Amino acid sequence: MTIANPKPPGHGALRRGRVSEPHRVYLVTFTTARRRPLFVDGALAATMVGALLDQRLWTRSILLAWVLMPDHWHGLVELGPWETLPDLVRRLKSNTSRQARMAAPELSLVWAPAYHDRALRREESVVDAARYVVLNPVRAGLVRRLRDYRYWGAVWG
Repeated sequence: MTIANPKPPGHGALRRGRVSEPHRVYLVTFTTARRRPLFVDGALAATMVGALLDQRLWTRSILLAWVLMPDHWHGLVELGPWETLPDLVRRLKSNTSRQARMAAPELSLVWAPAYHDRALRREESVVDAARYVVLNPVRAGLVRRLRDYRYWGAVWG
């Protein structure tokens, strides 16, 4: 007799067996809850950027490039020693959610529970991946030139 699983496995099942590798570069994306465009609000976006760049979050890992879009965040992260990607993402989401709710108390949920990550292969160019990350606002049609978008950064300038 087979018993059907009444609940789909979800995002946790996708991560089963995954290993976080120190000094590996990961492209990480997480979205707002229900893909709400929370960060079209400039004040909330500025609060979120400050929270994401909080140096206390980046004591082990390095944020190489990032962009905050209206309904999601992309980051290119070099994972540090003694850190796992799930722990880093949990800290990022927790800190930024707390800061966002302080700025906008009517918010209950900021981020969706899951995130997407992809480890760069050793032969992939980190600079090309960073360009991909920061050019998201241009590809999305939010601006014509990257310099016209306020919510991005990279260690290269």
